[in-house]
Amino acid sequence: MADAPQSYAHHTRWDPPFHFFIAPVFLIAFIASIVHFVMSLIHHHHPVFFFSLVILSLAALMAVFKIRINSLKVQDRVIRLEERLRMATVLPEALRPRIPELTERQLVALRFASDGELPALVQRTLTEKLSQDDIKKSIQNWRADNWRV
Repeated sequence: MADAPQSYAHHTRWDPPFHFFIAPVFLIAFIASIVHFVMSLIHHHHPVFFFSLVILSLAALMAVFKIRINSLKVQDRVIRLEERLRMATVLPEALRPRIPELTERQLVALRFASDGELPALVQRTLTEKLSQDDIKKSIQNWRADNWRV
């Protein structure tokens, strides 16, 4: 991802170990535990044991996704702080008091806007109540974020 220039069409970050190994392995383990549980019910072989495996594999799958989601939430908080600091220096004086009106989703999306287009895009975001997706689609000079978790 870092080698290709980012744009609206190419800014989603895929984490191959998570997306293509860890999450699928835990999902497959959960599905397999359900299959074993159902088979134990059919064949009358220790369903309590296999049900406990379903619960354990579900807990593991949930833990994997909670770890991922929590790291993304922390990163969004850092992005929010970074963008407020950047806006405090880039935005014109008249627009700075309106920074707190921006939502977390808007701040996260605005990080991709270059310093030159940021003031106009912030004004438009506040006036038109742009969504995160609308903000990203409006950016002309993409500012890459290659550090996304």
